[in-house]
Amino acid sequence: MASREWLKPSIYGALGGAVLTMVVGFSWGGWVTGGTAQSMAATEAKSAVVAALVPVCLQMSQNDPDRAEKLTSILEAPTYQRRTKLIEAGWATPPGSDAPNRDLAQACVSSLDISAV
Repeated sequence: MASREWLKPSIYGALGGAVLTMVVGFSWGGWVTGGTAQSMAATEAKSAVVAALVPVCLQMSQNDPDRAEKLTSILEAPTYQRRTKLIEAGWATPPGSDAPNRDLAQACVSSLDISAV
């Protein structure tokens, strides 16, 4: 009977400690679930691909014979339409792709030297 007196508080203590550890770990310890980790990895991968393709977009803009007119069109557009104008210019379509990439267009607009019109 003496062993039952310490068994119940020990089990409660272990369960309470486990719950407290999980709460602290997920709240302040930086722990995430597998789904969240996959989502974060996908976002980082997408960002890395866009960052790697920005020089391609800038090179496509440099090689375009109608660069001056297209840059003027992009510059004259309101800020919220510049990405659309860059897509229309064709500079946001990566080589080997049929469709433009909106994230690449936004990054390219940010990196484009519009002052060189």
